[in-house]
Amino acid sequence: MKQLYADLFPFILFVVLTLAAFIVFWSFMDMVILGASLAVVLIPLHHRISRHTLPGISAAIVTFAIFFAGCIMALFTLLILSSNVVTLTELFGTIGTWLNNPATNPLDFGIPVTKANLSDLLNKGTALFVDYQETLLSNLSLIVFKMFVFFVSLFSLLKWGEELKMTLSRQVPEVLSGYVRRLSEVTVDTLYAIYIVQIAIAFLTFFMALPVFYLLGYGNVIFYSFLAAFCELIPVLGSSVVFILMGTYAFALGDTRGVLILFFLGYLIVSCVPEFYVRPVLVGRRVKIHPVIMFIGIVGGTLTMGLAGFVLGPVIIVLLITSYRMYVQEKKERAGPGSSSHP
Repeated sequence: MKQLYADLFPFILFVVLTLAAFIVFWSFMDMVILGASLAVVLIPLHHRISRHTLPGISAAIVTFAIFFAGCIMALFTLLILSSNVVTLTELFGTIGTWLNNPATNPLDFGIPVTKANLSDLLNKGTALFVDYQETLLSNLSLIVFKMFVFFVSLFSLLKWGEELKMTLSRQVPEVLSGYVRRLSEVTVDTLYAIYIVQIAIAFLTFFMALPVFYLLGYGNVIFYSFLAAFCELIPVLGSSVVFILMGTYAFALGDTRGVLILFFLGYLIVSCVPEFYVRPVLVGRRVKIHPVIMFIGIVGGTLTMGLAGFVLGPVIIVLLITSYRMYVQEKKERAGPGSSSHP
């Protein structure tokens, strides 16, 4: 017993100190989590490149490729927004005029929020989509620091991740090594599923949104569909933001037909179906977990922990379920063949 305690103590101490570090540095820990999770997904690519060069150079190449792809995506998005600034200004201006009208009462239209709530959402939307240049400049230092943490985490885990994994594996007590190995495998599977499904759903959202905005008849079909896909790609936003915004715009115009199209075809079909069904099913199928449980992990994690929770939520759920299955299986094996008939 004393030997087991002596073996477990360093491992438990490491886990406790790691959790303490997460709590203390939580304000930017989301970038560390995202960087580390993306590194896990990109390690096979890093291994292929490192066959022809040094590991450090390979890690730098992969990191720079992600940085370059991010810059291209950011510039493309800013270009799209700047090209449609007149459309966005008119959209937000119309909603603002409607809200500032003393006779306007959202509750009369069945909207379960106050005018103050809508005004606050409108201001946030204006800062994000219309005054994005001012928003970027005012938060530039924070954005640069978080991006620095993200790419340092990505590079570090690519270069030293395997070495760190082997070092930690040697510190894990023998009694826990089987559990840790299996949990490591399902974590990798979960991260692959999260990232691949996220990109796939963003593309799916774009194509599903096209007929909705075409039927709406407001023009700018490609732009609105791109906006929905872009917001879907960002976990803390989601395409529902665009359909709620456009629905409010339709309310401001007095377009009942447009409101119905945006609610039933846009919000319920294009936004909710991928979020509530497609994503949990695809991710859950990869790790053999029921979609309802996976849905709780994805949505619950995002709501409670923000961007980091988008990764941590499903990973924690998968680890809990896998740990329970391993415990039950081990208990059955210890009890012998006759135990299979008992719950």
